[in-house]
Amino acid sequence: MTLRFTAPLFALALALDATAATEPNKEGAAPPGYTMRRQGHVDDFAFFEGAWTTQQHKLRARGVGSKDWEDFPAVLCNVRYLGGGATVDELWAPTQNRAGLTLRMFDPASKQWSIYWASSATGKLDPVPVVGGFEGSRGEFYNVDHDGERPIKVRYVWTKVDADHARWEQAFSYDDRTWETNWTADFTRGDATTLCRNGQPKR
Repeated sequence: MTLRFTAPLFALALALDATAATEPNKEGAAPPGYTMRRQGHVDDFAFFEGAWTTQQHKLRARGVGSKDWEDFPAVLCNVRYLGGGATVDELWAPTQNRAGLTLRMFDPASKQWSIYWASSATGKLDPVPVVGGFEGSRGEFYNVDHDGERPIKVRYVWTKVDADHARWEQAFSYDDRTWETNWTADFTRGDATTLCRNGQPKR
């Protein structure tokens, strides 16, 4: 199926972004590094355009002190829109028979990225984005959300390792003092003509 990222979907993303921007920033008690004020640049994710192979490392049970991880390969294809101010990528994990979609949008007024996630398992766009940007080769993005019924703070960390390698990490804080990393991904640049079709991973 061809990805058709049309005006209505952009309008939905903008509406979600505007809603998130009006919510109060809860920065009282907070784990190390947490901030909703980190800024970036419209070209922060230019390096991530194209095709990538990736090894995913995901904690099976979050917030319970588990050390049981699952590992699986995936392919990711990323396309830039709006002069780089928006990016869309699809992650396809064949051994899981699942896909995920990330929408990133840059607000030139606040100089912040908002990052949304959608999973093929739910068919829903997460209405609570993490926000932030890059400083050098490291990007940090934060917000307040829920893991089930439990309130959490969320952290994404992106690292530009070199021109052909990158790393992403997701962590939650349940106690406003510590972070639990629950998902990491290591990316290696691939050949888009081999891995992607119309901006999507080949099935």
